[in-house]
Amino acid sequence: MGTIKTTNIETITGSGTLTLGQSGETISVPSGATLDLSNATQTGVGGVNTPNFFARLDSNQTGITNEVWTKVSLANEVYDSDNAFDSTTNYRFTVPSGKGGKYFFQFSIYANAGDNNLQRLHIALYKNGSTILTGAINDWTNQAYRNSQMYSSSGVIDLSDGDYIELYGKLFHTGSGQFLGTGADAAATRLIGYRIIE
Repeated sequence: MGTIKTTNIETITGSGTLTLGQSGETISVPSGATLDLSNATQTGVGGVNTPNFFARLDSNQTGITNEVWTKVSLANEVYDSDNAFDSTTNYRFTVPSGKGGKYFFQFSIYANAGDNNLQRLHIALYKNGSTILTGAINDWTNQAYRNSQMYSSSGVIDLSDGDYIELYGKLFHTGSGQFLGTGADAAATRLIGYRIIE
């Protein structure tokens, strides 16, 4: 085994591909050495958090039935890297083929029921039609009821190809319940998600 000592290795032509090693071999960087890729274009290393998406209400969703889980109609896509969020019909994120894995989700609902009519607000993520993550839950039964309130939660879900995620809310109210998508914070009712790099 020999040692080559030099300060620079380049291709003969100054362009093209420079190959180190061959199939079945391991290229090792010894302890204490630094591999500096800060100025290089990197491919095939690390990863990107895709698919990723951010969907929200584009207008108030009115007529929310009291004490009934209701899907949030997230019709506004702020971004959607893999076109995996359906914002026109089912309002859901579906894991694309080959993109299964662990996903981080952040979700929130801003709700209103009129003057002091909002009693409780429950939020949840559904996986394939069943509850998988329950968000913040509050109860103002023994207090003055609220006009409106926002709650949010987050979590990690293990998903396979074709699994789908939807945002649901349940209001306990004595007025006219609605999920809010406009006003001071137009993105208050939202669902954000991305695949975690492992």
